[in-house]
Order: sequence, then structure tokens, then C-alpha cells
Amino acid sequence: MKTKEIRQKFVDYFVSKGHTHVASSPLVPGNDPTLLFTNAGMVQFKDVFLGQEKRPYNRAVTAQRSLRAGGKHNDLENVGYTARHHTFFEMLGNFSFGDYFKRDAIKYAFELLTVHYGLPKEKLWTTVYHTDDEAFDIWTNEIGIPKERCIRIGDKPGGRKYESDNFWQMADTGPCGPCSEIFYDHGPGVAGGPPGSPDQDGDRYIEIWNLVFMQFNRDESGALNPLPKPSVDTGMGLERLTAVLQHVHSNYEIDLFQSLVKAAARETGMKDLALPSLRVIADHIRACAFLVVDGVIPGNEGRGYVLRRIARRAMRHGYKLGRKQPFFYKLVADLVKEMGEAYPELAKAEAKVIATLKQEEERFGETLENGMAMLDTALAKDAKHLDGDTAFKLYDTYGFPVDLTADIGRERGFEIDMKAFDAAMTAQQERSRAASKFKQGAALDYKGAKTAFRGYESMSEEGRVVALYRNGSGVERLSQGEEGIVVLDRTPFYAESGGQVGDRGELTKGGACLTLFQVQDTQKIQPEVFGHHGVVTTGELAVGDTLAANVDLDKRARTMRHHSVTHLMHKALREVLGYHVQQKGSLVDEDKTRFDFSHNQPMTADEIRRVEGLVNAEILKNEATTAEVMPIDEAQKSGAMMLFGEKYGDEVRVLGIGSSRELCGGTHVARTGDIGLFRIVSEGGVAAGIRRVEAVAGTVAVQLSQQDRERVAHVAEALKSQPQEIELKLAQVMESVKVLEKELAKLKGKMASSQGDSLADSAVDVKGVKVLAVKLDGADVKTLRDTLDQLKNKLKSSAIVLAASEGEKVSLIAGVTQDLIAKVKAGELVNFVATQVGGKGGGRPDMAQAGGTNPAALPAALESVRDWVEQRL
Repeated sequence: MKTKEIRQKFVDYFVSKGHTHVASSPLVPGNDPTLLFTNAGMVQFKDVFLGQEKRPYNRAVTAQRSLRAGGKHNDLENVGYTARHHTFFEMLGNFSFGDYFKRDAIKYAFELLTVHYGLPKEKLWTTVYHTDDEAFDIWTNEIGIPKERCIRIGDKPGGRKYESDNFWQMADTGPCGPCSEIFYDHGPGVAGGPPGSPDQDGDRYIEIWNLVFMQFNRDESGALNPLPKPSVDTGMGLERLTAVLQHVHSNYEIDLFQSLVKAAARETGMKDLALPSLRVIADHIRACAFLVVDGVIPGNEGRGYVLRRIARRAMRHGYKLGRKQPFFYKLVADLVKEMGEAYPELAKAEAKVIATLKQEEERFGETLENGMAMLDTALAKDAKHLDGDTAFKLYDTYGFPVDLTADIGRERGFEIDMKAFDAAMTAQQERSRAASKFKQGAALDYKGAKTAFRGYESMSEEGRVVALYRNGSGVERLSQGEEGIVVLDRTPFYAESGGQVGDRGELTKGGACLTLFQVQDTQKIQPEVFGHHGVVTTGELAVGDTLAANVDLDKRARTMRHHSVTHLMHKALREVLGYHVQQKGSLVDEDKTRFDFSHNQPMTADEIRRVEGLVNAEILKNEATTAEVMPIDEAQKSGAMMLFGEKYGDEVRVLGIGSSRELCGGTHVARTGDIGLFRIVSEGGVAAGIRRVEAVAGTVAVQLSQQDRERVAHVAEALKSQPQEIELKLAQVMESVKVLEKELAKLKGKMASSQGDSLADSAVDVKGVKVLAVKLDGADVKTLRDTLDQLKNKLKSSAIVLAASEGEKVSLIAGVTQDLIAKVKAGELVNFVATQVGGKGGGRPDMAQAGGTNPAALPAALESVRDWVEQRL
């Protein structure tokens, strides 16, 4: 029975028992921002189990793609070296949401394994939580498993109550319950003891299925309260089950993996299919391909970094086998053949997966060999230890994730000084943070209270001066003409944060504006202390003064439009390009929004139009904007977008604008309609895997549209057409240009023919060989080439150099007939001339081209050809 048949039989069986077949969710969880990857079948049903979501069914069956290569669940270092560890795997599962419970779950599992898959009953062992008498009774009295093969598993030694392999819990509080595991006995020929025994870690008894009975709700006191509707969550690894059914001991021996191992062997030129490196490559192509399918692209943080680690580990194993050229991406087609039927999204994204992995492989390939050479040099000094500085340089300069270096260490028997590596990493991060503190006020000595920010509600506010700074030092006063920083106890001015620039405006004292401080920028001098940067234009300020703080309304309004539209654009980019898109940086001011995001290829014109369309549709809905401050866990449950790697406090501000819901502390429009209009101005790359979009909104977008209309009008005037007809008119003009270019090419050809006849008479005889070196006025490279061919035919035994110049550019071509190339080579001849006119060139022995930048030296260079040829004859 092949892998795909085993997968389908599982689904079909539970469908026959009234279960709804639910497609696999992506590897990137859509309902749990705290989870890096989907690592079990229940992840997509988490909200159902928590009672936060209601589905139209209460029984489900899935074949769920899963990944364990980052965070808490990380099997990466074992992949390729053991029989059953994988990065990517498929979890078969059946679920009951308050419907059936232990009895049916156990009966279904036993019937499927023994009747439909044909496993011998005597080969099956089971475990239950030591106090779960109900499950024990069902297994032994109803199913007929001998009591000695149904083992009660207690809590772990030294652990707290319910801390057991046979007690499942979602978190410290919430749904939990006992579980029952099913093991397959490979027989006495394999070492290892039954579950619960001292040698249970052997390979004789292999767990193939885990039945979780969600029976209780654990409260904050630790007490277990019975759930009103107990549920079932089961998980069975497809690869493990397949190994059992195909009578092989290692998962890598099943048909699916054997196909991928053979593909890896084909691309690396290996014959021995048992090589661990081939297993690594076969495993990693599944993980990498499905991560790309689900919107992840290689990067330096979060999910993108996990993908990069896995991909580069596979690529390094190919290098280890002698494959120095890109190969990994070529396995995608083999994977599609094996799994494309079960996962149509893989087949659909085949081209994208190939392009992404090829690009990553080419990028890593540029530094892999140099990195390996540096590693070899370091190990030549100490073969057992690798210093942390070298490990960090491999990471920072050559793109070696540290666990890739550790993987090499495992093979070669050396250890990494991880303390020194971590110290080097910390030092780099501190340097980076220090380099980013370029704003004045970053190191001011301030020990007062925090600034109360009133800018969400008001643009004008009275505030008391609590500190003044001039040239970085605290002062009691600022006088007319002096630049400085003013700190108020409360302010409506927004300080630069989250990509939004700081407010401008003015601070005044006295009803007749006796004192005026022009605020040019607002920055945080401490996390919640706002510094107003500017200059005193009239009067004098002193600590303790009460000032009227007035924000520049026009600048704030324009900036708010651009900030609000950034959120809508972010969501639209994810919808159009894929959910791998994640913010990597932004700058929002009154003139534009600049947004950097993860994506590995340029946006097409159609994609740009679609993003603009989605954003403008949100604007037209004119929905109210909301902003709520709530605990971080409530924000997570609400589905608000959070950036991996960012640090958030216990309370966060959740912005709801249109269909976007995201954490943000910036200032925003009251309704989406206030944005007015949105247009993307430019799109381009700024780093590997990072794209940048610049866009405008509101009055700036209107001005841009007006400028575009004026440009179209000028083009129409030049083409003598109406604006709506310029495309047709331009096409006609371009067609006319093509016709004229063809006619010009014919005229140049005729010129070449006529010149060829007259130039032949200018050739001089050198030892029986015709030598010709002349300049052709007005000729292009094609004319030079055509003329050369005619002259060679006419002169027979000859060496020829033809030249032309236009502005500062010199074009050269040399030709030598076949009877002379043993002595005179066209490549050497043209290079001899080219070096005299500031250039170089080369080509075949019978014909070569070159260029130069010094037309003034051309006459003398052509004059020297005769002597050069004569010396070689």
C-alpha cells in the first residue's frame, strides 16, 4: 500500500463515520500569532476547542501538513541521522467537538488499524493515563487488548501532578485531559522495551497514534473541572504509519521518501541511497517547498529565517557530496509528482517554489565555498573546538546559520564556543542600536515624569515646561535665536515612532504671542518623554512656564492620511502577494508613505493595480476608525496583526481601520474616507528578499494625478492627437520608426558595398598579404561587420581593421583570412589597436571586435597596424 493510498484510506474511513473532510491548513497558523508554525492537526481547530468558534460540523478528519523546525518544537538537528525525525511531516487526525468521546475514538482507531489497514492485533500495545480507568476498561474489556499490553503511565518523576506523557494540556490553564497512545511492536529482533519500561527509548515499540481526550478545564488554582462537552483530538504520523504498513524500519525507506532520496542522488551523482546527506535533502525539500507554498520566503528573522536554515542545511549537504552548482530546486518537480495530487496548492505554486529556492541557492552558493574554506582553516589550528568569533563570522559574513555550523561540527567532531558566539552577536546588536541613535536628545540626562500625550484627542493643549536643553545640556532658559529642546508635562505633539515622523508646530507664551518657539521636530528622549526640537524666534522660555502647544494641522492631517493608508496597503499587499508579506520598515510623513516588506520578486503592473484597487475600495466605504487599548492576550485573540521579533508590553493599542486590525500607536484619520485617494508611486528592491513601495494619499495623490494629466496633454499635443487617442497614435509613430530603421539599415548596407569596392584598392601588400586599416565615417557595428566580410572575400589573403567613431566612442573590428590565423590572430590584432584608443576587446582568431574611448588616438593606431602584421608574418 503506497503512502498516498494510506493517506486516502484514513480520510475515507472517517468520512464513512460521519466526519467532514477538512483540508490541511497552511504551515503558517491563521488563528494563533504566538505559534511560529502549525505543528499538529488541532491547531486550525484551536478556537473551536476553546469555544470561540462554531463550525457547521462536530466531527472532522484531516491530513495536516506540519513543521517542527523552530521554537519549542525543533527536530532539525536530528533529521537525517535518525529513522523517524523530520522537519515536515503529515499528521492524520480525527476530531470530535463535543460529539463522541473515549469509547468511539478507541473503537474507530482499533477498527481502522486492524480491519482496514490489516495490522495484527497482537502487534498493538496501548497506554493510558494511570488514573484513567474508563479508557483502560474500554481497551481491555471491550476491545480485548490484554491487560499486560495496556500500560498505565503516571506523572514524570519529580514533576508536578498531571505532568505526564499521557496527559495533554493546551496551556497552564484551559482544556486538558488524559490521552491514550497506540504502539506497534516490531518484534524481538529490534532492541528496546515496551512503553513505561526503563529501555522504552529503543526502536522495538513505536508510537503510531495518540488519542487525546479533552475532558477537563483547568482553572487558575489548578483544579480540574469537567467540561460540559468533552472532545477528542487525535494525531497519527503518516510517515510512521506507512513505515509500519510497508514493513520497513525507517521512515526514509517508505515509497514517498525513496522517490525523493533517488531524486537527491540523481542531482548529486551519488549511488549509495543510504547516505544520511541524501535523507537530509529529501526531508528538507518537503519543508522548504511547503513553506514557500504557504507564503514564507527566506529571510533573516522569524519564519523566513527558519526556511533559510532548512534550505541552507540541505544545500550544504549537497556541497558535502560534491555538488558545487545549484541542485536543490530541481527536486521540486519530483515532490510535485509525489504530493501534488493530495495538495493541489503545491502543484499550483510549483514555478514560484522553484524560483524562490533557486534564488536562495544561488545567493548562498556565492559564499558557501569561501565559508567552508575559512572553517577548514580555523579547524586546522584546533580540530576539536571552533572559536565563537569564527562561528559568528560564518553567520554574519557567509550566511551560515549557527546550527548549520553545529551540523558540520556533529559530522567532524568539533564543538562551538557558543558563549563567545552569543557575545559576538550581542556586541553586534549593541553596535547596531548605538548607530541608530542619531537623533539629538537620545542621551539627554532627564529624570522627570513621563509626558502625557494628548494628541489623539486634541491638536492644541496647555503644557508646563519641565525641562529645557541647549547643545545637549540642561538649562533654565532659552532665549531668542537659540536652538534647543523643550520638554512639557503634557503635549498634543506626536513624537516620532513606529515609522511616523514627529509633529511640527509652535509653542507660545502670553496672549500677544510675546514668546514663540517654532517646533521643527518631535522626538522621544526617553520611551515616554517627548522632546520638542526647535528654535526660539521671539522672546524667552524658562523652566516652569506654561505654554500653548499648537500642532501644525495641515502637516498632521497629511501625515495621518499616509499613516492610515499604510495599514490598508499592508493588508492589501498580503491579499495580493501572499501572507508571507510582513512589514520590514516604514517611514510615514506628510508627503508619502514608504513601506518595506518581505517579498522575493518585483510586483507586476497588475499586482500594483490590484493593491490600489483594494485600498481605494476600503477608502470609499468610509468606515469609522477604532483604537482600543487592551491586554496583549486579548489583542492576540482578536486577530490583530503582530510582528514577530517585536517586543510588546502587557497592554497594547489595537487599531481597526477598514478591514485591517493591527497594533499601532500612531495618529490616524477618523474615517477611511478622510484618506481621499491612494496611489502607488514606485516599487523596487532594497535588499535580498525585501521590496519597497512608495505611495501617496489625499491631496498629494490628487496633485500627482493632476501632474499626470498634464503630462498626457503635452504628449498628445506633441503627437497631434487627442489625449484618449495617444496610445494608438504612439503605436503608429513606433511603427513608422521601425520602417525608417529598416530603410536606414539598407542604405548602410549599400554604403558598405560601395565602400568595400573602393577600400579594397587602399590595401597595401606586406609579404604577399593584403593589409588594410581604415576608418569608415558614419558606420555602425553592423556596417563594419558587413564591410569586413566583403573585403575578406575580395582581398583573399588579408588582415583587416575597420574603425568608426561617434562622440567619445570608438568601434573596432578586425578580420583575418583562414590561411593566416596560424600567424596573425584577429583577437590579438584588434586588442593591439584598442589599447591605443583607451579600450580592449577580443574574439575568434578570424574575427574580433573591440571598443575605445579616445577617438583622437585612432589615426595613429590604424597607422601602426601594418608594422604589427609585418612582424608576425
